[in-house]
Amino acid sequence: MTKYLWRACGALILAATVTVPAVAQYGGSGTQDNTAYGGSAGEFLLLGAGARGQALGGAYGALATDVTAMYYNAAGLAQLARPGVQVTSNSYIAGTKYTWAGIGFPMSGGVRAIGLSLGSFGYGDQPVYTVADPEGDGRTYSVRQTFISGTYAQNFSDRFAAGFSLKFISDRLGTAKGNAFALDFGTNFHASVGPRPIRASFVIQNLGSNLKHTGQDLIVGVTRQPPLGTVDVPQEPQSAQLSTSSWTLPITFRVGVALDLLQRGSNRVTVLSEFTQPNNTKPSAGAGLEFGMQNIGQRGFSIAGRASYSIQTDNQTNDIALGMPTRESSGNFTSDGLALGGGIEYGRGSTRLGFDYAWRSLGTLGSVNYLSFSLGW
Repeated sequence: MTKYLWRACGALILAATVTVPAVAQYGGSGTQDNTAYGGSAGEFLLLGAGARGQALGGAYGALATDVTAMYYNAAGLAQLARPGVQVTSNSYIAGTKYTWAGIGFPMSGGVRAIGLSLGSFGYGDQPVYTVADPEGDGRTYSVRQTFISGTYAQNFSDRFAAGFSLKFISDRLGTAKGNAFALDFGTNFHASVGPRPIRASFVIQNLGSNLKHTGQDLIVGVTRQPPLGTVDVPQEPQSAQLSTSSWTLPITFRVGVALDLLQRGSNRVTVLSEFTQPNNTKPSAGAGLEFGMQNIGQRGFSIAGRASYSIQTDNQTNDIALGMPTRESSGNFTSDGLALGGGIEYGRGSTRLGFDYAWRSLGTLGSVNYLSFSLGW
């Protein structure tokens, strides 16, 4: 067995070592479940980036070497072949919309890379209903959650890369708003098992400050009640501000592995898996497959197909009553967690133009379609 095979086995064992205890703490009858459901803010930070990553169920950290590496694993940006930009936009559930965009630049002959990305989630023009005006008072409000992130990544050898992203996060609900800072850190180890490339990733996301809201919507009028036994004299409402709690961000630790099962010329088949340990729900895992054919017929066109399945642990528990019939808690296979997609790219000289699509099932919440456009030069 070659030294690279030992390294690959070590990566797989370490991934299992990190994940199994996290999963096991929820197993068995009589075990107290201390999962902090709903215990974090800014969960739009978990919505992903790029149709390729979505089609692979988010289990993309070990394979990401394009612009979306700034989201999935900052270390992968160090392997960016050329400057590039990518934009992803989709209509999410309940009339919301999510957009992610990023631009990256390799530097020093590919030794390091920098990038900038941003994300936006929300909806607008919602009527304001109050007790006094149950039909609406003519006013509207909007919800807008955004982040902007700067990324730096570097290859420390021909086998190892590391990178980090610094984020500024803004969360606005009407006139109430909160800000936070966060750090993403990732590593990527790439070697080979015989002739087959293998990659392993270790990523921690959204490690940062708490989010606390302030704003005009939290200022209310309060009428003080007179002391008991005194004359009830009419009082003018006094201005007061509601006190809010601070919330942690959705911190996530992810371990992933990707292996090229087949590679013949410009064609390849890659399998990948990833284990996730978040701070606001139960651990989960996913696996995916991608096949790619490059420069078909020497005409500059490349195509790819992708499929994945993620275990949705939140939907396989009776801890939360959704108030509607579901099959997720029955233990049977459902479409929840299934994702499919593909892409096409055209290259001429150093220029690359790409389009990717993904469909992802969210179980009871329905499904979402993702579209991505990319340009490299």
